[in-house]
Amino acid sequence: MKGLWTPAWIARHVLAVVLTVGCLGLGWWQFSRAQSGNAISWGYMFEWPVFAAFVVFLWYREVQLARRKGQSAPAEEEAKEEEAKKELPGTAVTVGRPVRVAVRAAPDADDPELVAYNDYLAWLNAHPGARPGDYPG
Repeated sequence: MKGLWTPAWIARHVLAVVLTVGCLGLGWWQFSRAQSGNAISWGYMFEWPVFAAFVVFLWYREVQLARRKGQSAPAEEEAKEEEAKKELPGTAVTVGRPVRVAVRAAPDADDPELVAYNDYLAWLNAHPGARPGDYPG
């Protein structure tokens, strides 16, 4: 629970309260407008509390995720320590993400449509003021 009172979390709590109160206030404002004869405000009157409920839902969900993450961290550390004890001394194990290197595929010279299209693009590049309809090919 201590992790929910860091400066970042306090800012999130304040933001959630401000957004919720703001949405409910806007809903009340639309209600007063609807009572004075503005028909479209009836829809907005019901919409703003839904927005407020959505803010509360997101805030609750983030708090629950943070609490679960805080509880599972010690168990994960213990599991890592036990696995480190099982390893043979002097062997280093590193785990990394696989690196994918972009390799340009060789163009298929057998495809006549691709060759014609590349010729068309080369001609357009060589003639910057020309329109596509001016292509002689």
